[in-house]
Order: sequence, then structure tokens, then C-alpha cells
Amino acid sequence: MTVTYNKSGELTIDGTSLKTIAQSYGTPTIVYDENQIREQMRRYHKAFQHNDIGYVLSYASKAFTCIQMIKLVEEEDFDLDVVSEGELYTAIEAGYDPKRIHFHGNNKTKQEIQYALSQGIGYFVVDSLDEIAVLDTYATDTVDVLIRVNPGVEAHTHEFIQTGQEKSKFGLSLKHGLAEQAVELIQQSHHLHLKGIHFHIGSQIEETTGMIETAKMVLEWLDHHALEIELLNLGGGFSVEYVEGDQSFDIEQGITEIVQAVKQKCRELDYPIPTLSIEPGRSIVAEAGVTLYEVGTIKDIPTVNKYISIDGGMSDHIRTALYDAKYKVLLVNRNEAADQVVTLAGKLCESGDILIHEASLPSSVARGDYLAVLSTGAYHYSMASNYNQIQKPAVFFVANGKAREVIKRQSLRQLIINDVK
Repeated sequence: MTVTYNKSGELTIDGTSLKTIAQSYGTPTIVYDENQIREQMRRYHKAFQHNDIGYVLSYASKAFTCIQMIKLVEEEDFDLDVVSEGELYTAIEAGYDPKRIHFHGNNKTKQEIQYALSQGIGYFVVDSLDEIAVLDTYATDTVDVLIRVNPGVEAHTHEFIQTGQEKSKFGLSLKHGLAEQAVELIQQSHHLHLKGIHFHIGSQIEETTGMIETAKMVLEWLDHHALEIELLNLGGGFSVEYVEGDQSFDIEQGITEIVQAVKQKCRELDYPIPTLSIEPGRSIVAEAGVTLYEVGTIKDIPTVNKYISIDGGMSDHIRTALYDAKYKVLLVNRNEAADQVVTLAGKLCESGDILIHEASLPSSVARGDYLAVLSTGAYHYSMASNYNQIQKPAVFFVANGKAREVIKRQSLRQLIINDVK
């Protein structure tokens, strides 16, 4: 990350003072290093180009989406994945080309399917057998589809973010013949064209073994059934560094390993090399984002625990409660060595509203100080809620010494705008 202390002892992101942002715009506020986002995207492009293969990069908008983020995605020549009518609507409002949009999801509603068809999106990722009939019923012209297969692979990650294991709600089983049934139904349909295969084995994946072995399995399955495809979508889920000891996915080495393994397997099978696609989200935005908070109550329980509470919580930081995710926090106001371990707590009415169970901070931290929780660029704003009627935070992009607001802080009026009086 580009988070460092300047000569004045203030924490900065890409050279811009986070203290100034907090004082000027309030907290909680999520701040992204825009140049870092762009650099991650460009690294993926360069890695595929270096390996001389047809490819499509697609940003997983569920990690973080807003109109300005989608415009950035377009500028960096990425396609876009959506999983809901709302994500699709945001993309359309941003002026994004619908032909470069792909619709995922294990339970697309009839309304979502009709809306996506009316917008002329690039393709649907079919996730169930009955979805095929619904798509075919509402389609009036040829529609490209990918089949999301369930490979029965258990990724080495938290059970809640594994998605390729046999009991997952996602995908159509290779082992139990559901993927083969899907192919037959698509071939019998009036409007659907099988463009390719998709799989996704999980999130926070540090190395390539699982993805490579799954790709080989899928290629063998395709070859066995004499099915030629245009596109093989390997999913995403590449890892990032949340705390020391975590391993960020090595984009250059990892993509090289994946591409060369796919090429080799295709040569062994004498199978045409398909265009490859991946869907990074977390690895593009997570490490580029920090969340700023103001310190409030400090509660020191002798011989038990010390709680430092901030003005946000699980309404904008739910991943610790969901996955026991780990994070690092830094004092924004001044550069001092951490000499105490505390619990960083939120202000919401849940005992589980904890951001960091064992946070290292200086003992000088006091009410009114600002803190920055690192690597909060993915699945923080997108999972934010209004629990306790807490307003969703503001979001800023920082680039070249300037901060620009990309999402305004939710107002009190917006909390009740849909209430009926």
C-alpha cells in the first residue's frame, strides 16, 4: 500500500494527509488510492499479454461498485461482472457498454433476467437447470451463456468463502451430471448459445494449484464430451494482504503459471486453446482502500481488556464478525510506536461488533484521535448496512495529491426516504 507517515508524522495515502481528509469530511470515511487500483488492473493486463494468449479481464463489481469506480474500470479496459439488478443498473447509469457486462448469481429473478435481456448484456453465467428455461422463455434473440460448473474442489480458505466444494449452493455439479444436463438443455433451447464454461473455487486464494487443477478437470470434461468452447472463465478470488503473514497473490507469476498450465493441457488433449477470462475484484481494490474513524470511548477493564471504540462498526466493517477476518490499524495523527494490544470496537449494539480483536496501537491514543484500518477496499462499502440506523460512510478517491468524493455520506433524510408516514 501507499500508506506512509510524512515528515510531520501524519499518516498519508499517495502523499495526501488522511488527517486532513478526516477533519475536512468527517468519519467514517473510506479512502482509495486511485493510482494503486489502476496499477493492479494494468498488472493483470501485462501478465496476460506477456503470456501471448487471448484473454478477457472482468472486474467483479461486488467487491466495490459505484459510478466512478465503473468509469475507472472502463478506462482500464476491463469487462464487468454483476450479480444483481442494482449492480447492473449502476453500470448502465455510469454509461458502461452493456455488451461487456456478465450476469452471475445462483438465483437470478425473472425481473433481473428481463432487465438484463432488455439491456443487451454480453452473457449470462447459468447457475441452475431451471434458469435455462427461464432465460429461453424471455429471450427473443440469441443469448450467449456460460455454464458455471461445480468442480467439487475445496479451496484452502474460510468455509464461508469456499464456493467450489460439492455442497456449495453455486454451480452445476460435474460429478453428478448436472453440468452435462445443462449442456443438453442449452442445445435444445431456442435462443441460448453455449459460449463457454465458468468456475470459481473460492476467495482469498494465495496460490494457483487449485485453479490449475480445476481448469485441467474442466478441459478433460469438455474433451470427453466433444465440446468446444470459446471462453473458459476461471473466476477470481485472488488473495490480498490484510495483516502481516498474509500473502498477496503474485499476479505476474500466478497468471504465467495458470496460462502455461492451460496451454500445456490443451496440447496434451489436442484441444483448441480457448480465450481465458478471470474476474479479480478483491485483489484490485482491497489493499487500495483504508477506512478512517474517530476514537470515542476508551474503556480499560483492569486485568481483563482495554476497549477503544470508534464511530463506526459492523455497519461498515462486517467481515470480522462474518469471517473472523484480521486487519491492521494505524494511528493517523502522529507516528508513534505501538506499545499496547487492545480491542478495537464499534459503536453498534452487538457484542460481536468488533473490528480487530487484538489491535496494536500506541498507548497515547485518546478520544478525538483518528485511526485508519487498512485493506478495507473490498467488501466493506458493498456490505455496509443501516443497522441501528447508522448512515453509510462517504467514499473518496485520492490521486496525485487530490481527494475527490465518489460517494456522498448518507444523510439522515435518506435513512427514512422510503418510510411511509
